Amino acid sequence: MSQFNLKTLLLAGILLSSPFAHAGLEEGIKAANEGEFAQALKEFNYLADKGFAPGIYELGKLYEGGYGVTRDYRKAAQLYQQGVAKNHPDSMFALAVLYDEGNGVKLDKQMAIKLFEQAANKNLPAAQFNLGVMYANGDGVSVDYELAKTWYEKAAANNYTLAQFNLALMYFEGLGMPKNLEKSYIWNTIAEYNGNMQASHSRKLDEQKMLPKEVEEAKEKADAIYARILAGTYAGEGRLF
Repeated sequence: MSQFNLKTLLLAGILLSSPFAHAGLEEGIKAANEGEFAQALKEFNYLADKGFAPGIYELGKLYEGGYGVTRDYRKAAQLYQQGVAKNHPDSMFALAVLYDEGNGVKLDKQMAIKLFEQAANKNLPAAQFNLGVMYANGDGVSVDYELAKTWYEKAAANNYTLAQFNLALMYFEGLGMPKNLEKSYIWNTIAEYNGNMQASHSRKLDEQKMLPKEVEEAKEKADAIYARILAGTYAGEGRLF
């Protein structure tokens, strides 16, 4: 979706706390990954009937992708909506994507943004990234680089590589902020550590415009931030630069 360089309560409660539900979910996911869709459907249908949100979501994925069933976006949307009603972040994201693309539901960018925001506020990195893209590109919203940067930063702190790369691009191009080659280098370096080859190329371009001492200092900062990201203690750039 990115143009910017590269979305009964008692019984349910019992099931949610039951190791059998999680075991069934794992078995269903394993079966789906191995192409055993009949077994996956059996597991996910059982969990969905019991109101287990992750099972509902996985069943929706099968219908959305047409795995073991006839592809049915409308059925997938209905299942994801059930997951949303149970406050399940992945279901929020999946339903947002359907609204963003108009699959199984009427295309509705505002609903997509609302659902992405719900998932993002539950700390789902993919939703945070998609919001960054939408605000950077003006996709369903007015262009707002400050909000784009905010959402990219949240996803980047969750080690979402595409957000780290796009954040570097914003600093390099000075979108909604003064250009900052050091921060571009830092976020390209972090994205490169996660295997992003575009970021590796961009980092080398940054380096060509920097003094050796500047490169050394920027790499030290990148290493410190990356260590904190991996440890889950990075809370935003204001803490470190």
